[in-house]
Amino acid sequence: MVDAPTTAPTPQVRIEYRTVHGYRRAFRIAGEGPALLLIHGIGDNSSTWEGVISELARDYTVIAPDLLGHGLSDKPKADYSVAAFANGMRDLLVVLGITKVTVVGHSLGGGVAMQFCYQFPRFVQRLVLVAPGGVTAEVNPALRAVAIPGVPFVLQGLGLPGALPLLRSVGRLLARTDALPGIPERFAPRNVITDHQDLLRILGDLSDEEAGRSFTRTLRSVIDWRGQTVTFLDRAYLTERLPLLLIWGTADNVLPAHHAQLASAMIPHAEVVMFDGAGHFPFRDDPERFLALVRDFLARTEPMEFDPVNWHDMMVRGQQLDELEVGVDAAVFEDVREALEEERAVS
Repeated sequence: MVDAPTTAPTPQVRIEYRTVHGYRRAFRIAGEGPALLLIHGIGDNSSTWEGVISELARDYTVIAPDLLGHGLSDKPKADYSVAAFANGMRDLLVVLGITKVTVVGHSLGGGVAMQFCYQFPRFVQRLVLVAPGGVTAEVNPALRAVAIPGVPFVLQGLGLPGALPLLRSVGRLLARTDALPGIPERFAPRNVITDHQDLLRILGDLSDEEAGRSFTRTLRSVIDWRGQTVTFLDRAYLTERLPLLLIWGTADNVLPAHHAQLASAMIPHAEVVMFDGAGHFPFRDDPERFLALVRDFLARTEPMEFDPVNWHDMMVRGQQLDELEVGVDAAVFEDVREALEEERAVS
């Protein structure tokens, strides 16, 4: 029997502010019920979740912060590391009086979500990762380039009259361009710029001088000219009892879709769902499917209760790669080993 469609009004999304440690933090909030924390990616802000917040808020209290240095939050000369962002999420939840939460993290926000689970396991009940950063060094070359000293000054050019409209026009043109003679289909312009609308939306915000500086500080905390400098694979074993959903777009040009295989190798209990043809923002490419997946995941999984004894045992035992290797494709597992060795290498 199919449930009748709900006639209840859609919960109103409010933008609110709290001052924490002297910095004003903005966040979107809506609904009532168990708490969901939505964490956006680098250079982005909480508006990225607009297509899903209201619907999730029918059954949950949804909190979508603007990370420090992003959106409507303050942009001080501060610590923009993944660990600092996780601290900021904990501090905001404390101020709001929330002690238990399901965390949903996208891109950099996925890395922050994993760090949050590691630093504050008592808060976390479930985890949803959407194309998360922090798997291997691989990342779009443009982000590596922006991490090079001096290059970020290019961002200031976005504020020049006509710069953004020109970029939007070029993006629309390339999005309609098929494969060129002698160039493989996967490198066709329309496939290379899958997320041009969202990326241009983010670039528009970065034309602001303060936002551009904060973006650069954030970027350099996780990426250098060689790629991503932070991984969550070395502590992935600590999610052993945590219900975990991993979502990735097959046409992601920011963080490669095959990272989903690598993350799954280290977190074998994770549920992995690929959005065929979607880019780096699958929750924007297909919000209805995303909502259905998240609702189903929340409905059929039991929230984890933190067990300090179990946490102690996992930490003492540590990561057991040999156990995880069973049943995993040899090439995938070799990539995992290389990623871990690179992370542990002396710089």
